[in-house]
Amino acid sequence: MFKKIAFTLLIACVTVSSVQAQKYATRSGTVYFKSNGTIDDGVEATNEQVGVVLDASTGAVAFQVLIKSFRFEKALMEEHFNENYMDSDEFPKSILKGNIQDYNASEFEADGEYEVTIVGEMTLHGVSKKVSQPGSLVKKGDQVMMKTHMMIALDDYGIEIPSVVREKIAEVIDVDIDVTLDKIK
Repeated sequence: MFKKIAFTLLIACVTVSSVQAQKYATRSGTVYFKSNGTIDDGVEATNEQVGVVLDASTGAVAFQVLIKSFRFEKALMEEHFNENYMDSDEFPKSILKGNIQDYNASEFEADGEYEVTIVGEMTLHGVSKKVSQPGSLVKKGDQVMMKTHMMIALDDYGIEIPSVVREKIAEVIDVDIDVTLDKIK
């Protein structure tokens, strides 16, 4: 009986560690956005507190961005962004959950560069939308680098720009995401 229990525990431990070995994560990715208005250079900000998890056994991926962690050139821009546009006390984060389309776990075992599309749902400003986002993924040893460029229409997520600054802020925002994930051991 003891041997049977010990064997079952050993199998469970091996299974758990092989599942964990399939995951990659970071808490320090980068999101950069720029909004080019029609009358000036627009507004830009960077956020380096981006959490990402990739399950390499299934191709599931999740991104979480804390809205108040965006840093602007001027403190007043940051205040307006959080209070007047993003309502970050009410909607503190943006989340994208999805899967890599046509994912093949056995192909991902080898180091290499892959063009991928993440299909899922993004929630921003309390609004959830289905997304299909192309990007690149580079696997090198125990790290995975992911990059993508997104265009986010403010209207799609119920983000209103006051008329007084409407010409300074674009209706569609350029967003670059660049993250390096480490294998969870």
